[in-house]
Amino acid sequence: MLKGPQGQKRPTDIVGNAIMVAKLATGELEETLKQPSGKVRSGHAGAKARASKMTKEQRSAVAKKAAAARWHEDSAE
Repeated sequence: MLKGPQGQKRPTDIVGNAIMVAKLATGELEETLKQPSGKVRSGHAGAKARASKMTKEQRSAVAKKAAAARWHEDSAE
């Protein structure tokens, strides 16, 4: 049986998968998702704290640097 992105069990055959999707869509079956790990939660909290302390000029500089890195990376391929 296949596993979903958070470890959910998924049917491997097409018909079984279609039935599961239909049951999820109609509410006949409910899927429970795992809680994010502590690392994920602390990462989100740290990013939020960092963003709240940055000025508009600092955010702009970081965004420009990231855009330049993305464009430079794309041209290397």
